[in-house]
Amino acid sequence: MALYSYRESPQALTPHNTYRWSLSARIFHWISVLLLLLTWLMIVLDENFNGDFISIHKALGLSMMCWTMARLINRGFSHAPKPLPMPRWHTLLAHFTHAMLYVLLLAMPLAGWFATMYRGYDVSFFGLFDIPTLVSTNRDLARTLLGWHKDILWPALLAFTGLHILGALYHQWIRKDNLVKRMIK
Repeated sequence: MALYSYRESPQALTPHNTYRWSLSARIFHWISVLLLLLTWLMIVLDENFNGDFISIHKALGLSMMCWTMARLINRGFSHAPKPLPMPRWHTLLAHFTHAMLYVLLLAMPLAGWFATMYRGYDVSFFGLFDIPTLVSTNRDLARTLLGWHKDILWPALLAFTGLHILGALYHQWIRKDNLVKRMIK
């Protein structure tokens, strides 16, 4: 197993996409970013304005859950780009961060959805149809799940998203190894 020096020269992108993520992976990534921002925005709007923003928040959350499942399936069929030379601990931290982001992008909407169901409410999917309650009402469990959703999973999602962004910026501006271009172009 080769260990790479921190000082090795960055590798340039090749015209054959050898060092890029597939188009489908890039689309999944950036739509995930958009869904996450919109879902968060609905909470901000709900807290500051009159309207049914919480219903849109829930529909977007379920969309994020389904999108993440589709993204994981896509990830199973598409190949990752060739790894860039970097210290092993960078690679391990990146893999751990990505795994946690996937877990949180599934756990967050699941906790919110089950909290809603345990409160006894259906979830409207953008007014197109309702997802019925599949469980018996249990207000205590609903409060617990909502607490996890807001107080544990949301801060964890913010922390790992921040770590992901910091890692990308580190590679772009300090290592200058074109890592960010693999997800953009």
